[in-house]
Amino acid sequence: MGFAEKRTGKDGVYYRGRYKIAHGKYGTVTDATGATVRYRTKRDAEKGANDEESKVRAGTWRDPASGKILFADYASRWYAAQDLALSTMENYKSNLEVHLLPYFGEMEIGAITAFDIAEWEKEERAAGYKPASIKGWRGTLHLVLEDAVDDELIGSNPATRRRGRGKRAGRASERGPEKVITDPLGALLIAERAALLSGRDDEFVAVVTKYYTGMRWGELVGLETEYARLGSIQVEHQLYELDTSELHRCPPKDDSYRKIDSPAFLSRLISDHIARTGPKPCACHGRTYVFRGLGAANGAARRPGAKLVDVARRADVSTGTVSNVLNYPDRVADATRLQVEKAIAELGFIRGSGGGETAAHWRRNGFATWLFQPAATGWYPKKAPHDARPVPVLGEPWPGVPARGRNASGRADSCWVPIAKGLTPHGLRHSHKTLMRSVGTPPPLMDDRLGHLDGSVQARYDHVTQEMRARLLDELTAAWEKALDARIAMSPRSPVAALDELLRARARKLNELAKDDVRRATQGLA
Repeated sequence: MGFAEKRTGKDGVYYRGRYKIAHGKYGTVTDATGATVRYRTKRDAEKGANDEESKVRAGTWRDPASGKILFADYASRWYAAQDLALSTMENYKSNLEVHLLPYFGEMEIGAITAFDIAEWEKEERAAGYKPASIKGWRGTLHLVLEDAVDDELIGSNPATRRRGRGKRAGRASERGPEKVITDPLGALLIAERAALLSGRDDEFVAVVTKYYTGMRWGELVGLETEYARLGSIQVEHQLYELDTSELHRCPPKDDSYRKIDSPAFLSRLISDHIARTGPKPCACHGRTYVFRGLGAANGAARRPGAKLVDVARRADVSTGTVSNVLNYPDRVADATRLQVEKAIAELGFIRGSGGGETAAHWRRNGFATWLFQPAATGWYPKKAPHDARPVPVLGEPWPGVPARGRNASGRADSCWVPIAKGLTPHGLRHSHKTLMRSVGTPPPLMDDRLGHLDGSVQARYDHVTQEMRARLLDELTAAWEKALDARIAMSPRSPVAALDELLRARARKLNELAKDDVRRATQGLA
C-alpha cells in the first residue's frame, strides 16, 4: 500500500504520497508537469499514493520522467527505426522536417496536448496549406505519438481525433474542388499543344498514352521499351521521384503489376515513336525507356555549380527544408536553418544557377508546370519574377505555334484558349476511368486496368472475360477516331509530325469510306 511522508517546506508542513513501483523502488506522486504534489493532509497523500500504486498493479502506470524526452529526439529515433519503401521514407522525412519539427521539436513528448495540435493545425491553415495536406502531416504525427504510447513514454495519443463532438463550423469551406477531367478530343488537343511547347513528339505520345491507359505518372515515366508490346502494356515498374531528385526504380504502387490491353492505334503510335527516337539506355538505371526527359532551355541544366539537392545532402535534410530556408526561413527551426545556411556557404550555392546533366527522364513538377498546365489552360503559371501570362502563339499553322525568344508577346498573333482549366496529369487517369464508365465497362475490368484492388465479397465473384476486353478496345478505338474526325474538322493538318501523319491517314480513310458510300448508292439506283 502507498504511504504518506511528512515534509517541511518554505510554505510550512505538507505531505507527499509515496508508492511502490518495484522491489526496492518507490515513486512520488507528481502532477502533469512532473512537480511533486503537496498534500495538506496525511489522508489525502495516502489516497493519492494508493491510486498510483493501483495503476502499477494494473499495468497502466507510466513513469512521469519518460515523457520528458523532446519530440525532436524521439522523432529522430523513430525515423531511423523505420524500414519502409523509399517513397514512404521520403514523405515521412519531409513531413517531419518541414511541418512537425519546427512546431513540436522543442516540446517534451509528454507535454504535447490535443490543444497544441489543434493550434498547430490552425497555423498551417493560416499559412495557406490545403486541408488534405494538413491531414497527411497530422497522420505522420499520429504515427510517431502512437509508437510513443507503445514505448510507454505517454499514456495516450493526443493526435487521435475524438468523435461525437458535433460538426465544426465552416467545415464545408474545406471541401476541395471537384477533380477536373476531359474528353477524348480535349486529351488530343492538349497532347498536341504539349508537343508544340516541347518542340517534339514525345509529349504528344505520352499524353495520349496516359489518357487511353490510365497509367500512373511513375508508371508512364518508368515504361521500358521491352514492356511496350503489340496489343498490351505490361506494368512492371515505376520511377518514383525522391526528395533528392533521384528517380528510384521500384515496383508499381501497391504492387499493382498488370497487363493493360492496348488498342491497335495506341500500339502503333508507341512502336512508331520508339522506332523514330531510337531510345538508348539511361545512365541512371541502365534501362531503355519509351519516353525521354526534356532538356532545360538555353543550356541551364548544364551550368556548373552546386544544386539545391547538393545542399540538402550536405545538410542531411530534405530539399523541401532547403527551399523553406530560402523562401520562408521563419518556418524552419533555428538549428536546422543554421545547418542549411552552413551547407550553402560551404558549397558556394548560388540560387537560380542550375547544375548537373540534362535529365534522362521527365520531372513531375517540370512536366506539369511548363508543359501540361500551359497546354490545358493556355497560360504559363506564375513564377517569380514573372506573373501568370498567356502562352503567346503565332497564328499559322493552326492551332498556333508558341512564340519564343525576345519580345515573344510582341511578335505573337494570339494566345490559346483554355481546354480544361485545372486539369492535371493525374486528371487524365480520372478521365480514363470516366471514359470507361461512360461506355459501360464492367467494374472488374476498370479495376484491372487501373491497378485497383476491390476487396469486397461481391468482387470475389466478378471476373473479366475476353469479350469484355475486346468490347472496351472497340469503344476506345471509336472514341479515338471520333476525336481525330473532330480535329480534322478544325484543321486537316498539324505542326506536330506524329499527329499530322495520323490526321492525313484518317482523312484518306474517310475519303475511301465516302467513295464506297457513293459507289453503293450508285449501284442501288442502277
